[in-house]
Amino acid sequence: MSHNLACLRCGASLAALSLPLSRRDQCPACSADLHVCKMCLYFDRSVPRQCREDGAEDVTDKDRPNFCDWFKPSDRAFDPSASAEAEAAKDALAALFGDDN
Repeated sequence: MSHNLACLRCGASLAALSLPLSRRDQCPACSADLHVCKMCLYFDRSVPRQCREDGAEDVTDKDRPNFCDWFKPSDRAFDPSASAEAEAAKDALAALFGDDN
């Protein structure tokens, strides 16, 4: 079955991965873990516990793989503006302290 998932961290397409995502699945481009709260359809920073599913157990580290039975990958997890902000911050640090690359 086809899907439009993209990596939470780098935005790379995850179309080659089959669903459901396993706890061990990682992005083929950046090796980010994918079965994480921040990649879930129910993740919401504006609600208590940052999860809209009342039946889900509390997960403290939203970036680490977990065993949540409610996990459903979201095709909206990647935020290009957040990625652009991170790149701008890295560029500013490189300009300030010099870049060895």
